[in-house]
Amino acid sequence: MNPSGDSTHFSLCVFKYVGVDWCPGCGIGHSIHHALHGDFIDSLEAHPLGIFAVIILSFRIIKLTANHFKSYGPSY
Repeated sequence: MNPSGDSTHFSLCVFKYVGVDWCPGCGIGHSIHHALHGDFIDSLEAHPLGIFAVIILSFRIIKLTANHFKSYGPSY
């Protein structure tokens, strides 16, 4: 899907099929994409929680990596 905001793509959103205009999850992927590329304004426009999601996901990746190296050590 193109993160430029074009809404002509295929969607699996149940809310969209029922006819509800607002969905709590629609746009989060685009928002994360924009945040990872440094486009914070576009990220906030796509979904207000996208930047927060990037922070949480980054923290989780760092935590899991640290636990792995603490348990097994570096594998050379």
